[in-house]
Amino acid sequence: MAMLATAAVSSAGWAGARLKAGDTAPHYVVRTFDKQVIDSSELAGQVVIVNRWAVWCGPCKEELPTLDAYYRAHAKDGLRIFAVTVDQTVPDYGLRRLSSALAFPLAHAVKGPFPDSDAVPTSYVIDRHGVVRLVQVGAFTAQSLDATIGPLLAESAAAPGH
Repeated sequence: MAMLATAAVSSAGWAGARLKAGDTAPHYVVRTFDKQVIDSSELAGQVVIVNRWAVWCGPCKEELPTLDAYYRAHAKDGLRIFAVTVDQTVPDYGLRRLSSALAFPLAHAVKGPFPDSDAVPTSYVIDRHGVVRLVQVGAFTAQSLDATIGPLLAESAAAPGH
């Protein structure tokens, strides 16, 4: 498989560590708008995208529908997407319409290795084996999603080498 381009993002508030491609994703927990708490252990064997976005971000507004269309087409293949807003000033009711329109959950927070960052959108891609395959600053396009996520979805969920 071709090497994926990555950008390391410093982890403010995460013991100064950096999350980068090739790392085993540490434990994390996602808290969604609909009050679900999803532990990373529940996501084993799935390809996960944790997307950090903001309501004021133009590229984020373009990317969310692209992520939604891709998710709708590939959720059955073991894809999970969590869109984590960095906006603490927007109340839940201000995002209710968007949340109900998307096939994947909007999230209030993710506790774990995903640092707060001024760079939005930023996406963290974790493969079926719990390995960070990409940290991308900037929006996905339909083409870049297919090129990056498609091969990961095609991989077996069995342990590597088995």
